[in-house]
Amino acid sequence: MATKIKIAMGRMNNREKTAYIQVMGNSPINRVLDFLVVYDQFDYSLTDIAKNAKVGYATLMRTWDALEKNKIVLLSRLVGKAKMYKLNKANPAVQHFVKMYWEITNEATEHLEQKIPALA
Repeated sequence: MATKIKIAMGRMNNREKTAYIQVMGNSPINRVLDFLVVYDQFDYSLTDIAKNAKVGYATLMRTWDALEKNKIVLLSRLVGKAKMYKLNKANPAVQHFVKMYWEITNEATEHLEQKIPALA
């Protein structure tokens, strides 16, 4: 009897999904942007972005050119042969996107604050 193997790549349960992903959809581009907004303190290689955003490398490569062309991401430095990228926070469109991202997150988590009684 053959057994079925589920590939976890790209599948997330509701506990793993951020508020942004739950609202905007669990597409590869949304997962990449989600990762880059939340972890914007550092720069990452394409392999790291694919792994941490839970998208396939080939899938990332299909969308990456558009992100670069529209200046959503920028090459920050070279480490050996690896190119390191980060979110382009100087781009006004990215600034608006980041603001929207955190507004969605805040709106989705406001009800949690109301459920937790204050400790005093």
